[in-house]
Amino acid sequence: MKVLVISSSPNDDGLTAACARAAIEGTAAAGHQAEAVRLNDLDIGLCRACGNGWGPCREEHRCCQEDDLDDLLTRMTAADALVLVTPVYFGEPSESMKAMLDRVRRCTFLVPEGPDSLASTPVLAVAAAGGSGNGAVTCLETMERWIQHVGAKKTDFIAVTRFTRSYKMEQIAEAVRSMLTSPV
Repeated sequence: MKVLVISSSPNDDGLTAACARAAIEGTAAAGHQAEAVRLNDLDIGLCRACGNGWGPCREEHRCCQEDDLDDLLTRMTAADALVLVTPVYFGEPSESMKAMLDRVRRCTFLVPEGPDSLASTPVLAVAAAGGSGNGAVTCLETMERWIQHVGAKKTDFIAVTRFTRSYKMEQIAEAVRSMLTSPV
């Protein structure tokens, strides 16, 4: 199985990066392949709600903007499972994660199955709150709504803070292993 681990922190050695590494290690421990994607390294802009509110996203399941989203969307729909890892900013996913989630939702929410669909794709969501630790739960609620909108399969939601880091890394790795070995 192939797992796409999508993280959205500009910091490559902080809490969010450690969570993404734990997901990759959990994938390897389960005998599967992980591909890491750092959203901050990609060019993914905000949704423009073009075409009177809908561009080709509704019918063609692609975005008309010429940036990195369509390539990422292809990798997402080809993956057997997704791990979404975001820092918590003001109780929400990071801006780069929100931009990606918004645009992917528009391209996939009307696709119940097939190659352009995320339907039934197992998803693990991780919110890394590095400061006070507040806001992780509301961040995960946002991610849960996205998972519901695209028809993916919720497998787990993990809130990590700087206070819980020491034991949450193993929890992330174990959640990925479980996601990959449990029946869909």
